[in-house]
Amino acid sequence: MPGAKGFVVAGFFGRMPMSMLGIGIVLLISALTNSWATAGAVSATVSIAYAVAAPLTGRLVDRYGQARILVPFVLLHGAALTALMVCAHNDAPLWTLFASGVIAGGAATSLGSMVRARWSHLLGGSARLHTAFSFESVADEVIFVTGPALVTFLTTMVNLYAGLILAIAFTVAGTIAFALQRRTEPPVRTVTVASGSPITIPGVALLSCVFLAMGAVFGSVDLITVAFAEAHGAKAAAGLLLASFAGGSMVSGLWFGFRQWRISLRHRFIRGLVVFAAGLTPIVLIADTKVMAVALFFAGLAISPTIITGYALIERLVPGHLLTEGMAWISTAVGFGVAIGAWAGGRLTDSFGPSNAYAFSLICATLAVMIGVGGNTWLRTPETEAAAAS
Repeated sequence: MPGAKGFVVAGFFGRMPMSMLGIGIVLLISALTNSWATAGAVSATVSIAYAVAAPLTGRLVDRYGQARILVPFVLLHGAALTALMVCAHNDAPLWTLFASGVIAGGAATSLGSMVRARWSHLLGGSARLHTAFSFESVADEVIFVTGPALVTFLTTMVNLYAGLILAIAFTVAGTIAFALQRRTEPPVRTVTVASGSPITIPGVALLSCVFLAMGAVFGSVDLITVAFAEAHGAKAAAGLLLASFAGGSMVSGLWFGFRQWRISLRHRFIRGLVVFAAGLTPIVLIADTKVMAVALFFAGLAISPTIITGYALIERLVPGHLLTEGMAWISTAVGFGVAIGAWAGGRLTDSFGPSNAYAFSLICATLAVMIGVGGNTWLRTPETEAAAAS
């Protein structure tokens, strides 16, 4: 599509830090304060602030346009992260770390949602939208495979601040480059009547609950897997184990995007959830890191298809003038879920060991299936039922 290459590349680099900030903040703050608890608390503060603010930012984008909101927000985000590093470096009072973290998280934008909104603007109603959403999901998994390893290498091997500095450079430069591409920007749609939030739409509320549970899986698996590797004398393999989890999702996203589907979005979504829960079952029983790497790869296979279909359902369920906010609710749900999962996973790992703590991840995946199956009729629309190959 004309102009697509530019916003795809800019969007990729602009959202690269979504896999770098959390671990970058933890590595920096823990090194400067000698406290993992402080580092985790500051990182969680940034994540929660982002999760709270994402739908509000999405609404502003729907009302005023991407460019007018993205540029000032990303500059504020970069300034707040810089302030966070300066405060940590100068041993400033602890509250300054949390204050700058709140601003940094609140000013972060859901750039992935805005990339998908551009695809919806260009390809809405076309079968190619499925391929575009699949491509973006694969791009997300590439980011989650490469980002943590990159920021860890820079922080530990080059300079303590290098990882976060690169993350700031990526997000500021990529977001501004994305915002400047006005040709593909969705137009602002004036609404003459009052419109509520997309979360009041039953299908959007249902999807948000499902992705809250899935986010808890992601957050708990990330933390528990690091503890699992350490418990088995292979802490350095933790990054490879998590890369295997994301790699399974990346491979399935490519396969899923190339296919033309005859079943409805609603049924695709439910099947993806069932496969996701089934794929997580073996990890509860494994006590070897090499076997775990294989198991995590297969456990990740259902992630991309489920997320791809979830965004496609949002695109059909939400009015066009609220589309960015609707997609941002998915980011918010996942963000809160990750925070819950990381907290619960840490507590359960300390109490019962990492292998047993994986049961929490499986329970959350099962809960996602139960919610999705129980309320799946809210995902039925004339478009989703009629368009099997969306």
